[in-house]
Amino acid sequence: MRILIFVFTMLIGLAGCGLETKTLPEFYGGNIDKVTKIVILDGSTGYKKTVKDKKVIDDFLKEIKDIKFIPEANQEKQVGYRYSITFFEDGKKTFQFTPIEINDDYYYSEPDIHPFLDSFYEKLEVKEEDLR
Repeated sequence: MRILIFVFTMLIGLAGCGLETKTLPEFYGGNIDKVTKIVILDGSTGYKKTVKDKKVIDDFLKEIKDIKFIPEANQEKQVGYRYSITFFEDGKKTFQFTPIEINDDYYYSEPDIHPFLDSFYEKLEVKEEDLR
């Protein structure tokens, strides 16, 4: 019975926050197919990679577009990130997120986006830039 009350309370709390499960195209707010540049910052090293090749961008977006971002029950401020991804359209920054934070709210992903980002970043044949 206590578990049922806890679950019910958590669902009410999430509904009250207005957070819902979404995909990146739903968060994006525009046409995600118009992204012309992606910058991926590795939070553990301080290096970044910039992708401008439209085919690589389209392949990246195709792989992540159906991943569901589900609101975390605990929305307390967190520190740090593994990757920060920024989208641009013709030089203009249009969207930025981390695998756990979108628009100042915290999420987990189904399926987990981290293994894909690790693999993508490592295999990406783009020179790393040091931001430190």
